[in-house]
Amino acid sequence: MNERHIISFPIGSQRFNFRVAGIIVVDNHVLICSEDDDDYAMLPGGRIELGEDSKFSLSREIAEELDMPGRVGALVATSESFYRRVGEDFHELGFFYEVALPGQGPDGNAPWLQRWDEGHLLKFSWVSLEGAALEKRNLLPSWLPNYLRTRSRTLTHIIHDERV
Repeated sequence: MNERHIISFPIGSQRFNFRVAGIIVVDNHVLICSEDDDDYAMLPGGRIELGEDSKFSLSREIAEELDMPGRVGALVATSESFYRRVGEDFHELGFFYEVALPGQGPDGNAPWLQRWDEGHLLKFSWVSLEGAALEKRNLLPSWLPNYLRTRSRTLTHIIHDERV
């Protein structure tokens, strides 16, 4: 088995992350994930590993986290996010793809799915794109709720800096 290296590394008090995430929307609800020890939510996905292309990486992450295959579609957004968390300044490059989970969607259960991954309990929930539900769940990065509500089919590049 080859050694795996995620593309996330510290430089002094800063950290660079290369992350990929899936935008899974069904019936005007988006699938989000929260970890047991975090006060925020994110889209399903994770950090890209050295030698992987981003689409393959997202397919791997969906299979690992959800234990089901996803169909990774078009790249719809890229981002450069700058933020501070737990005493570190982050510079994160993100790729966001449309993803389909055939036969899956909101079913009224909250959470919809719970799974252990890398020592963390992941809770997946379908959250309405309407109203302030995404903000109440603290979906990060902070630009994401508005983007999800207004997204277009054309590739979008977002630069978001929370340091200022």
